[in-house]
Amino acid sequence: MPAVATKTRIQLKNILFATDFSWAANAAVPYVKEIAQHFGSRIVAVHIRPPVVNPMTYPTSWPVFIEAAESENKRHRMELLAQFPGETTEVIIEEGNPLTQIPAVLEKKHVDLMVMGTHGRTGVPRLVLGSVAEEMFRKVECPVLTVGPNSLMSNGMAGEFREILFATDFNAGSLSAFDYALSLAQEFQAQLTLLHVIPEAKSGELVSDAELEEAAKNRLRKLIPEGANDWCKANIIVERGEAGEKILDIAKRRNADLIVLGVSEEKGIPGACTHLPIAIAHTVVAHAICPVLTVRG
Repeated sequence: MPAVATKTRIQLKNILFATDFSWAANAAVPYVKEIAQHFGSRIVAVHIRPPVVNPMTYPTSWPVFIEAAESENKRHRMELLAQFPGETTEVIIEEGNPLTQIPAVLEKKHVDLMVMGTHGRTGVPRLVLGSVAEEMFRKVECPVLTVGPNSLMSNGMAGEFREILFATDFNAGSLSAFDYALSLAQEFQAQLTLLHVIPEAKSGELVSDAELEEAAKNRLRKLIPEGANDWCKANIIVERGEAGEKILDIAKRRNADLIVLGVSEEKGIPGACTHLPIAIAHTVVAHAICPVLTVRG
């Protein structure tokens, strides 16, 4: 198919892989490999561990802890390099708080995409790196690809996105996310589904379902640039219901390889992580059958 230029053709020169060496973190490794190979990216593998020295212990015992930590760091460094054979990989192992250390590395290394795994825990969502990491994808400026425990259900090869689902409520913040969805659809000649979920009807609502649905479909169609059908098939879906549940349902029905969401910057309210209703991004990330790309608007 002839390629038609998108508004923004993404470049992924540097990918950061955040890990704590858990099974959930390791599930993201194949995606890091495939994406790095496809885009010719440099990998920055990062592990942030708790401080070695505990002020509550006797100083005479500190050398023992430091020596053990250095030995473990060496082992972890070799493990990370072995996970990405043949790839240009820089390993960074530091002690401290992931919520402050990782954003600093992202800026210093000019990272274009962060990749991390998730255990998919519900209730208070927690990602691989601990309680602070559940906030990572709404605090960092670069896009974040989270790989959940159900991602293995996807039929596509890790990092080869053939069916992309983009969900939006038409908030201005989602436009940046759509640029990524559209560019990736072009990059992989993928099918692209644009989804808008209309909230459940409220008492006294005057506009009919049919009118709301048609208006939403028109807005979604206007997002698709002229000529896009030359290189991908764009599908328009508008349904009424709870946004998180609908996004997950449509992803299963479409057998999606990737879900793309726009998220808003953290404003200090836990769970206020997306331009969609509160905690929807966390819900989708925890339960999706495929990785979720969140792009901060």
